[in-house]
Amino acid sequence: MDMHVEADREFWRNVLVAGGFTAIPRWTLDPVPGVAGHEVPVPGQDVVALRRLADELAVPFSSVLLAAHAKVLAALSGEREVATGYVAVAGGRPLPCRLTTEPVSWRTLVLEAHRAESQLLSHKDFPVDDLRRELGLAGPSFETVFDPTLDPIGTIALGGDLAEDTVLSVRTVWHNGQLVLRLRYRTDVLDAGYAARIAGYHRTALALIAADPEAEHGRQSLLSGQELHVQLTGLAGPRQQLPDLRVHELFEQRAAAHPHAVAAVHGDRQWTYRELNARANRLARALLARGLHREDVVAVVMQRTLDWMAAVLAIFKAGGVYLPLEPQFPAGRIATALSRAHCTLVLSEHGSTSTLQTALDTLSRTPTPATQTPASQAPGIRLLRVEAAYAENHPDGNPGVQVAPDQLAYVLFTSGSTGEPKGAMCEHAGMLNHIYAKITDLGVGEGEVIPQTGPQCFDISLWQLLAALLVGGRTLLIEQDTILDVERLLDTLVAGRAGVLQVVPSYLDVIVSCLEQRPRALPDLHTVSPTGDLLKKELVERWFAAQPGITLVNTYGLTETSDDAVHEVMHRVPDTDRIPLGRPITNVHVYVVDENLSPVPLGAPGVIVFSGICVGRGYINDPERTRGVFLADPHREGQRLCRTGDYGRWRPDGTLEFLGRRDNQIKIRGFRIEIGEIENALVRIPGIHDAAVVVTDGTGAGLGTRLVAFYTSQHPLPAGLVADQLSEALPGYMVPSAVHWRDGLPLTTNGKIDRTTLTALAGQLDGSDVVDEDYQAPRTPTEQRMATAWATVLGIPPDQISRRDHFFDRGGTSLSAVRLVITLDRAVTLTDLTRHPILADLATILDETATATTAGSLASPRPALS
Repeated sequence: MDMHVEADREFWRNVLVAGGFTAIPRWTLDPVPGVAGHEVPVPGQDVVALRRLADELAVPFSSVLLAAHAKVLAALSGEREVATGYVAVAGGRPLPCRLTTEPVSWRTLVLEAHRAESQLLSHKDFPVDDLRRELGLAGPSFETVFDPTLDPIGTIALGGDLAEDTVLSVRTVWHNGQLVLRLRYRTDVLDAGYAARIAGYHRTALALIAADPEAEHGRQSLLSGQELHVQLTGLAGPRQQLPDLRVHELFEQRAAAHPHAVAAVHGDRQWTYRELNARANRLARALLARGLHREDVVAVVMQRTLDWMAAVLAIFKAGGVYLPLEPQFPAGRIATALSRAHCTLVLSEHGSTSTLQTALDTLSRTPTPATQTPASQAPGIRLLRVEAAYAENHPDGNPGVQVAPDQLAYVLFTSGSTGEPKGAMCEHAGMLNHIYAKITDLGVGEGEVIPQTGPQCFDISLWQLLAALLVGGRTLLIEQDTILDVERLLDTLVAGRAGVLQVVPSYLDVIVSCLEQRPRALPDLHTVSPTGDLLKKELVERWFAAQPGITLVNTYGLTETSDDAVHEVMHRVPDTDRIPLGRPITNVHVYVVDENLSPVPLGAPGVIVFSGICVGRGYINDPERTRGVFLADPHREGQRLCRTGDYGRWRPDGTLEFLGRRDNQIKIRGFRIEIGEIENALVRIPGIHDAAVVVTDGTGAGLGTRLVAFYTSQHPLPAGLVADQLSEALPGYMVPSAVHWRDGLPLTTNGKIDRTTLTALAGQLDGSDVVDEDYQAPRTPTEQRMATAWATVLGIPPDQISRRDHFFDRGGTSLSAVRLVITLDRAVTLTDLTRHPILADLATILDETATATTAGSLASPRPALS
């Protein structure tokens, strides 16, 4: 074969195989099939400067135009590698052209465009369509087409047809001696206003090149002043004046006005507003008596009870900072949080102190590092039990401590990628603003009953605990074992006349499954709010099919932004493919930005950042990680900005859409998890050399997101050992549902762990590594039925489930246990599963229950015939 032909072939093979499809935002509220056009002139002085630059660089004028086009495509797609159909000769067919837009100078970008253009032109005569067919590629297909051939025409005909799959065509023409950009676009994808913006981006890019070719183009925005105003101000949440009072002071007003109204209920116990306020005041005075100062951190290690509620209010009343730590947390995690927060006081109760005492003993034996400054050295931690504090008989009047709106209210520890949790600090103003937004957007009325279901360390627990107290309602504290029995939960909500409910989507799925099997009325429930994870449209469809009269409010936010800061109120299933995150709540600004914190074009993907009253102060005693997330807002003087790491984009209706994450941070059942923290815990287990954790959605119906771990060691460790070791170091929701041994982890070409390969492998394995020579096939019909049900909820092929398998060792969680009970039509209970987690044993229980039920029905006398 001719050497030039082979060179042509290799060039086009690289271009075609590498692809480089560029995504133009879909931006229209009224998609109508057709093609329309728009034109915009380029100022004459800019054309002169651009021609001068082309002459200076010894490149054709078309290279300058192509560089501007590449910059626009990069801004619209959020990618540095872009592609377009390039018309090489007037009237010719477009050829695929790949372009790189690294953040360098405009001059360099022009030279890069010229290189790509020159390579394309030198190979333009090769029969590209033949190679496409040989490679099995569809084509030619270009989302955008660029035609820089500068046809001298007297008039510009707008409209006309576009090639298949082409959304946008940009052509440069001369019109009455002036350079004009001519756009044609599909009206089912773009509206006229957005096409005009794209034309403006091209003109702005050319103007920036003309003004300063040496400037770094990555730091220069293509957006007009009008669009910037829309994004920075027009898309912000509505303004609302907050009362100049803190949450606990608003509660005190309610307690004074309605002292005998019920404020909180827990099981068969209830407290009035007067009782709750008095208890909280006595605890607050006990804290003050121990020398509590402004913004001193007080940890609370208690079950979710009425006394816990009083403890939270007491800390606020005393001017302290609330730090929740769950009693079931491993001692090491409690110790880490207490140490990092420089906590000197811990509130607890009898029966909740086993792991806490171990943590305190550990801290008492740990020497202070020599590198710590005296200011960072915390004195000994004192433990105060609420029973002892009540017994001190402090006065029960309001302590009256002055608490400022910018004073710290609480610290919540979230997962950290370095292996150590991060303590997010949030202020009173942000907490109050969030609670008021929940009251408004969830339609919380006077006297509302709000169920408190979130664990103490979950940020939703605070608004659930306190919001009812601001509207003269009552908080319904619900036990964890009730939450794990969905029928009991629904019974509790109905009996307690709860008006709203907030749960993670995976639990909402369980509720919907239950309602689908056993339809029932929920007479007082008017709003349900999924939170903490991606809400899928299929679940929304199922919800409104089961409960068409109950509103859904999708929510989005971070612990660092005082919990949810974006709400989407839905009275029916949205017409969109994805469920939007929604709009910013009151007094909150949301931007979608590039790496330089500049807003990207409307509809383009970028990093979601928050600004305004919701943004917390940072991570407690952790300046390095604080600097990476909390920044000064470059667009609003004096305001803090929180960079989320989540990617999203604005939609034409003004709502925010979630696109995913580009790091190793994920959410499981609403809890934010840093993959790195789990991997660090894995490699600390004796014998493990290396480890990686990936996320999989599983293969079973309704499985949701799961963690799967891989590790390397000289030999596989005993079954269950790894999970047991992790359980001692991490909360249960961070322990992977499956752990697989490998003699080596796959690596990418640059030597990093190949997580893509591991994720695919995790999906293939589905727990199959657990099956070994001890496998015993289910024998009886009941065991076979049980195996089928396990397969459904665990996402494991039925032929890989042994009759001697342990439900929780095979990846079962509390949530999948609830699913199993529903799948078996409640023939067994959660207690049965907990006491008899072996499949064969559970099948025996099922048989015995069926026999007893049959015997009972036979022994019952038949009613007389009428």
